[in-house]
Amino acid sequence: MHKRNRKQVRFLAALLACAMMFLVAEPVRASSISDLERQKKELEDQKREADARKKEEQQRYNQASGKVSSIQSDVDEVADEIDEIDAALVETIASVEMIEEEIEDKKKQIEETTIEYEAAKETERQQYEAMKLRIQFMYEKGDTTYLQILLESQNFGDMVNKAEYVERLYEYDRKMLEDYQAAREAVEALKAKLEEEMAELEAQEHELMEEKESLEIILADRKAVYEDYEVQLAQAKQEAAVYKANIRKQNDEIKKLEAAAAKKQSEIDAAKQAEEEARRAQELALQNQASQSSSGGQSTSSSGGSSSSSGGNYASASSYSGTGSKGQQIANYACQFIGNPYVPGGTSLTEGADCSGFVWRVYKDFGYSVPRTSYSLRSTGTGVSYSEAQPGDIMCYAGHVGIYIGNGQIVHASTQRSGIKITHATYKEILSVRRVV
Repeated sequence: MHKRNRKQVRFLAALLACAMMFLVAEPVRASSISDLERQKKELEDQKREADARKKEEQQRYNQASGKVSSIQSDVDEVADEIDEIDAALVETIASVEMIEEEIEDKKKQIEETTIEYEAAKETERQQYEAMKLRIQFMYEKGDTTYLQILLESQNFGDMVNKAEYVERLYEYDRKMLEDYQAAREAVEALKAKLEEEMAELEAQEHELMEEKESLEIILADRKAVYEDYEVQLAQAKQEAAVYKANIRKQNDEIKKLEAAAAKKQSEIDAAKQAEEEARRAQELALQNQASQSSSGGQSTSSSGGSSSSSGGNYASASSYSGTGSKGQQIANYACQFIGNPYVPGGTSLTEGADCSGFVWRVYKDFGYSVPRTSYSLRSTGTGVSYSEAQPGDIMCYAGHVGIYIGNGQIVHASTQRSGIKITHATYKEILSVRRVV
């Protein structure tokens, strides 16, 4: 009896020792797990903050990208204008050179005609003087000369012949004078015509020179605008590059925080597993002690476990459901956002988007990847003619894009004043129609 009491005392002592060990070790483990969970929560908070910063940087990057796209469109438009002005200026300069050559030719012709005119006048003068001398010689003596001609005539026939000779000489002089006068008048008329043509060429040259000066002024202005856009474009690209670098930095930070949180979760799981193993070891030790302390007695122990299950419900994003062809579905879907704002660089169908951001987001929601800029959208998909356009096709203009919805209309993010709206597709020149679906 006494021996049995001693065994019971030893059993109780062992049981008390195990209980003390468990009570001492448990706060240490609980404290360690609590610290790990607190550290994990801090990492998760830091990750949420990093995600928020990344979202802000992404928004800034999208705005900067939209600004780059807008400025690039302006740069392209001004470059086209410069090319057109250059071509017009080259054509004008060529025309000026041709006019100058014609003026030089006219000057030479006028000089030659002037020489001919002076020569004709001199010939006319000489003929007139000669005729005057002959007339003066023949007629200045009055009737005496005629009487002398008649008296010196041998017969009537000779007299008639001499009178006819005098008459023919007069007619000859008169005809020669008239011919020289006609020649002088013809040369004079030619000279007047050449001088008139010369005046017209000089007037054309003056107008072309004014046009050339005007084109040079416009060209200088467009080049200045182009250079200013180039500076703005470089600044916008630099801003976009900074935001992109910040996003990359935030991504790296988020990955590190995710890795650290995962590592911390592993430490928590390991600590909990160690705690569970220690608890089971203590229970086993107690069972062994009880088994050794009781002789012939039977002890029964029961252990139960608890299992926990965790699960989550994941909300899946609902996609738009429409009827008709895929292009018609895209057109119908895009029309749901009419009235929403236009935001430069934006890609949100509800909060605001620019023209290319609107097209990009609509197609992205249907699982299609299209370029983000209006310039790049001109070459996406397959080109079709406007007469073949179908709902869902992309209408491309100079620096602008929209989605064709049928009946000669498009839906597009128009301006900051009007936002997303419907417009006639031909409200300005269509550069291309692109089909993606």
